[in-house]
Amino acid sequence: MIVDELQQALSALRADGLQRQRRTLQTPCGPLAEVDGRQLISFCSNDYLGLADDPMLIEAACAGARRWGVGSGASHLVSGHLAPHAALEDQLAEFSGFDRALLFSTGYLANLAIIPTLVGRGDAVFADRLNHASLIDAVQLSRADSQRYAHGDVEALERLLAASTAKRKLIVSDAVFSMDGDLAPLPALLTLAERFDAWLVIDDAHGFGVLGRQGRGTVDHFRLPASRRLLYMGTLGKAAGGSGAFVAGDATVIEWLTQRARSYIFTTAGSPMVACALSASLRLIAEGDARRHHLWQLTAQLRDGLAKSGWRLLPSPTAIQLLIVGDNQRALQLATALYERGLWVPAIRPPTVPVGTARLRISLTAAHQPTQVASLVDALRELA
Repeated sequence: MIVDELQQALSALRADGLQRQRRTLQTPCGPLAEVDGRQLISFCSNDYLGLADDPMLIEAACAGARRWGVGSGASHLVSGHLAPHAALEDQLAEFSGFDRALLFSTGYLANLAIIPTLVGRGDAVFADRLNHASLIDAVQLSRADSQRYAHGDVEALERLLAASTAKRKLIVSDAVFSMDGDLAPLPALLTLAERFDAWLVIDDAHGFGVLGRQGRGTVDHFRLPASRRLLYMGTLGKAAGGSGAFVAGDATVIEWLTQRARSYIFTTAGSPMVACALSASLRLIAEGDARRHHLWQLTAQLRDGLAKSGWRLLPSPTAIQLLIVGDNQRALQLATALYERGLWVPAIRPPTVPVGTARLRISLTAAHQPTQVASLVDALRELA
């Protein structure tokens, strides 16, 4: 039976150390978590600025719910586009430095909207090998010719672009790679996009709110010049502390996505109370230099503390710090040993990362305290 085949496949995942496990939290998102009655210091969350449980966002959501209700009731193009959505789109466009912005329910849906709407059969997409799964799936949905270049290899990308005879070309890359913590060479990518008449799509899920002046993201971090061929995707469920995502770019391009992107047209609009909370979040992000400074101090503390510990951290200038272990089972054992010490750090294994590169993904947030990071450093040094 098919079910028996699935059971055998699940057993194989378990034997290879690849079966994933959900844990149910009894506390809000934050640096302290209660799971199965245990108190843990969590280093799992992408809530980089510590805004997910911020009182200002909670109050804005409550006020939004009292004024606008909880649900939108329909897709944006039917009757689900409420005033809080429109206001948030305007705020996001201004904050990110683009003509217009378009809201989506998730970053995954945003990426599924961009690429298949801009390119198709006869076109070509040039993608970094370590791009997020949503970008990989979007390329497949587009039916365009998919050409992947080695991670961050600008020269390899240039060769592929020069050899391409595709009608339309699109370069797509994460801005901050979520399982490596490094930054894409965005200035070089934009130069190639201009030179070869290509789109450049940037997924800034882990840079928005954290990098750049006032947390405006990697486009601002690199001081990229304005370009009509640049499309920017930022998520709102990480540093912004809420949920959803947005795509920002040239007004004509955003209008085209509005009219043709299937994952926008055929999806119920997000909650208006969340849009109200995110408007408040944007204000906190813009005023959040102290939070970001604290976050970078914690990052330096972690890296300095593990510098001579025997563990290998990937070079990362972001709040995402990766400790390479290699073997799947060994990574799980290390994560379990930390968990038993009250420290929750996820073990990341294939297919999320390449085979043989299993790792611990340490996510720091502005809500963490130096004593909590010190506890993690001490435990890792002990387990080295």
